[in-house]
Amino acid sequence: MSESMDIDSALPVPTASKGKQPEGTSNGENLPWVEKYRPTSLDELVSQRDIVDTLQRFIDDGKLPHLLFYGPPGTGKTTTILAIARKLYGTKNLGSMVLELNASDDRGIDVIREQIKTFASTRTVFSTGLKLVILDEADAMTTAAQAALRRVIEKYTRNVRFCIICNYVSKIIPAVQSRCTRFRFAPLRLADINGRLDMIVEKEGVDITEDGKNSLIRLSAGDMRRVLNVLQACHAAYDRIDSPEVYACTGQPSPEDIKRIVDWMLNDEFHIALGNIAALKRDKGLALQDIISELTPFVNNVEFPPVTRVYLLEQLAEIESNMAVGSTEKIQLSALVGSFKIGIELAG
Repeated sequence: MSESMDIDSALPVPTASKGKQPEGTSNGENLPWVEKYRPTSLDELVSQRDIVDTLQRFIDDGKLPHLLFYGPPGTGKTTTILAIARKLYGTKNLGSMVLELNASDDRGIDVIREQIKTFASTRTVFSTGLKLVILDEADAMTTAAQAALRRVIEKYTRNVRFCIICNYVSKIIPAVQSRCTRFRFAPLRLADINGRLDMIVEKEGVDITEDGKNSLIRLSAGDMRRVLNVLQACHAAYDRIDSPEVYACTGQPSPEDIKRIVDWMLNDEFHIALGNIAALKRDKGLALQDIISELTPFVNNVEFPPVTRVYLLEQLAEIESNMAVGSTEKIQLSALVGSFKIGIELAG
C-alpha cells in the first residue's frame, strides 16, 4: 500500500497556541482579551457572514475544499478556521486531526517535506474524516517551500485539507492559489465592531465614554484585534477612558494635534512652525509616520486649490516613502513644513 495508509494511534504533532487557551488559565482570567473573547464557533463570528455561510454549506455537504484566506490583520481569518476545526473534530480530537503552523515556526522546505508530509500521510485509529493543516501567515514562506507545498496538496487531497492564511495574496505563488478556494476577509464594519465592543465593555466593567469608543473604533481601521488590545491597555492605565486617553495610550496624534500642526504650517514662519511641531512630537512622543498618515485625509478635506492639493499629496507620499526606507525624521519634518510653504505659494 502507499504511504498514505500508515497508521498512528495519536500523532504527536506540535500545534501552535494561537487561538487555543493555554494550560492553567481555564477560567480565562489571565488571558488577553483577544484570546478570552475569541469566538469558538461559526455562529459567534460578528462579521464576514457571506464567507461563513459559504463555508457552512461546504461543511454540511461534506465538500470542504482547500482554503486560502487573505486580508488585513484582525479580520477573523484564524478565528474562522479554528471554529471550523472545532465544528469538524470537537475539542477532544483537535491535537491529532489538526496541524497548525505559523510565522513563529520554521516553515522552510524541510518542514514541508517532513513534518507536513508525515502528518498528511498518516491516519488516526480512533478518528475518521479529513485531517486539517493550517498554515498561518503563509506569505512569510519561501518560494521553494510553497513550490514543495503544491505537490503535497495534490498528493494527499484524499485525506487532508489545507487552509492557507496570509495578509498579502500576491506573495502566494499562483500554483498554490489555483489549488485553493479563495476568500477575502475585509476590514470589519463599524457596526460589527461596536456590537462586540459593547458586550466586552459590559462584561469587563470598563468605564468608557462615547467619544472614547468612537476614537477607539476609528483608530482600529477595522482591526478587531487592535480594538481589544488598546481597550485592555487603556483599562489597565485609566479609571475612565475618554478620547484623549485612547490617543495617549496608542501614541497616535489626536485630531486636535493635527489641526494645530496644520495651523502652524499654514500661518507661521518656517522656523517657528518647525520648532513648534518638533516640540509637540517630543512632548507627546509622536512619530512622523503617524502624523503623515493623519495629515493625508485632512489635506483631502480642506478646501485647497486643486494644484495645491495634488502637490501636497504628492509630497506626503514622497516623505512617507522616505520614512519607510529609514530616512532621518528631522530632515523629513523640515521637508514636510517646506512642502506646505510651497503649497501656499502655489495657491497664491
